Amino acid sequence: MARKKGITRLLFRTALILVLLSVALVLPFRWINPPVSMVMLERSWQQRNTDYHLKKQWLSWHQIPRHAALAAVVSEDQNFPTHYGFDIKAIQKAFAERERRGSLRGASTISQQVARNMYLWTGRSWLRKGLEVWFTGLVELCWPKQRILEIYLNIAEWGNGVFGLQAASRYHFGVSAAQLSPMQSALLASTLPSPLNYKPASPAPHLLSRANWNLGQQRMLGGDSWLAPLK
Repeated sequence: MARKKGITRLLFRTALILVLLSVALVLPFRWINPPVSMVMLERSWQQRNTDYHLKKQWLSWHQIPRHAALAAVVSEDQNFPTHYGFDIKAIQKAFAERERRGSLRGASTISQQVARNMYLWTGRSWLRKGLEVWFTGLVELCWPKQRILEIYLNIAEWGNGVFGLQAASRYHFGVSAAQLSPMQSALLASTLPSPLNYKPASPAPHLLSRANWNLGQQRMLGGDSWLAPLK
């Protein structure tokens, strides 16, 4: 009996330490800009024997063009302002799609993508998915929506070694993020499902069609004012 109590106490302490450690990994970034993400570190390690180098430059929320932020939300997670990290309707729709087509279409929210990119490795496994759920919950609990989107737009991958909106703007269009046109922002946002496979500066018809759809959705949602609830 004493042994069982000892094991239970040890498991409880271990779980508590892990919880506190994970909170310590998330909470400070409510105020501190993260210098690097796990995806950045993984890419650097994978290409350590090449001339690979990271291109990134942090933009504060007030420096991010609203049409660029809106374009990203429209492309990746239109329920972002109202959900709590997981879009249940999108998940149900993805599983229904799987029943019809035999493949599972992604239904990741921006919060999930931030949790993955910031704290986890790439690839697929049940362990990674479980950790993604945990860190997504922490991100939603510890950061306001505006901060989640700010970090997302600064750590999203937009090319080989290109991370964040500012680096993407300079790399693909040769301008700063502040100079992006709505169409350029829509093109960048439309590459996000597979950023290494598209060239927004010389878009293929499929990408151009997605960008035009994005602009139409922005207008239908009411433009930049739709992001007001994030504050």
